[in-house]
Amino acid sequence: MSTLDQLTSDLTTAMKARDTERTGILRQIIGAVRFEAKAGTVEKELSEDDVLKILAREVKKRRDSAQIYTDAGAPERAATETAEADLIETYLPAQLSDDELQALVTAVIADVGATSIRDMGAVMKEAGARAGASADGKKLSTLVRAALS
Repeated sequence: MSTLDQLTSDLTTAMKARDTERTGILRQIIGAVRFEAKAGTVEKELSEDDVLKILAREVKKRRDSAQIYTDAGAPERAATETAEADLIETYLPAQLSDDELQALVTAVIADVGATSIRDMGAVMKEAGARAGASADGKKLSTLVRAALS
């Protein structure tokens, strides 16, 4: 079952259970995925990776919003954003551990033949492709920069 099918199924279940919070969040996520599919002049079929990237982007938006609300002294709103991000994360694959990311970066650097920080673009492209939605881009970038310095 694809992630979008799972989201739709869970939305139906949440609606039947009259869980308004979960229903609202799932509708937002499905809406974001469908918006992305219809963006542009021609509607496109999204792959599973595309859907996972959209979900990861939605999690990042909510984490950033939660941080802003926390800094602004609105803990209730921050808690809401964090809860939404936690729910969305249940549909994403498990994140790679720091050790696994370090091993991935080391392997990619060896495969690409990178020797200096100038090769960071090629390393990031390959590492991002191998990790997919299982790694945070910022963390990956930090590890690649440290390894190439």
